[in-house]
Amino acid sequence: MREASLDVGLESLRTELTGYCYRMLGSGFEAEDAVQETLTRAWRSRERYDDQRGSLRTWVYRIATNICLDMLRSPQRRARAIDLGDPAASGADLGPPLPERHWVQPVPDALVLPTHAGPEETALRRETVRLALVAALQRLPARQRAVLILRDVLCWRAEEVADLLDASVAAVNSALQRARATLRAADLTAGDVLRPTDAAQRDLLARYCDAFARHDVTALVALLHEDATMSMPPFAWRLRGRDRIAEAWRDPRGGCAGARLTPTAANGTPAFWQTRPGPDGRHTPFALVLLDLAGDRIRGVVTYLDADRLWPLFLRAGAVPVPPEVART
Repeated sequence: MREASLDVGLESLRTELTGYCYRMLGSGFEAEDAVQETLTRAWRSRERYDDQRGSLRTWVYRIATNICLDMLRSPQRRARAIDLGDPAASGADLGPPLPERHWVQPVPDALVLPTHAGPEETALRRETVRLALVAALQRLPARQRAVLILRDVLCWRAEEVADLLDASVAAVNSALQRARATLRAADLTAGDVLRPTDAAQRDLLARYCDAFARHDVTALVALLHEDATMSMPPFAWRLRGRDRIAEAWRDPRGGCAGARLTPTAANGTPAFWQTRPGPDGRHTPFALVLLDLAGDRIRGVVTYLDADRLWPLFLRAGAVPVPPEVART
């Protein structure tokens, strides 16, 4: 393959590869690193690529899979706060922050969801980058994780996955069945999850933003599912239940007076940058808020407080529509 054609071919795979590596690794930062290393290795070993033996896509996915498997040799498993144990009381301290490696990290949709896919494929891809599913994937052994993503998300044939992993078809099918059984045991009930194009969802989000802007806790609480959850990575602190969340929102120590929400898209779900005014009146990013919606209620609120680290990732993906008064950090 000519170098110019290879360059174009490799670059055309970047977004779908990043989505694959993100599902494997649970971190947008690590996914970016894995993809960059994949493309670098592919370019350096371009003389070994033989298009008579397989497609460029298959060859590159083999490289990416090996890189991810190497990165996953650590025993640490990324998780969500609500997976870490019993909920806290509403007035409890946040406690010490946990290292970044503990958390499934959010990722901008633009970094992991190809724009050329059809509606059904796009819907599947969106569902499979939801925080809950990505966290559940982290429970799987690395090779089972690769098998499940390749077979059930990317729709590869068993023979193709077996060839990529240097395994038998029987071994791939067995790994897939074990992986599916593990995910069935996880709490992944999607409920009546709405899409961004649904009028009901747009109305729910508009009411959420309006109530937030007015700091109307009563109106915010009315939008919550009875069994809603709230968490604030990098802290293990988390709440479950509308009443407990209401108490936390009414606590003057956690007030959001003057804060604003700017829409973005992350993990296939509605998301917002929360900005707060500084001494000079200019807004700076304070947190990234992801909402899990079910029917006409909000089922989960995840507020990532490490905005300084996440902001550049979303900037690179063009996923921060920044108003003029917001300071870039």
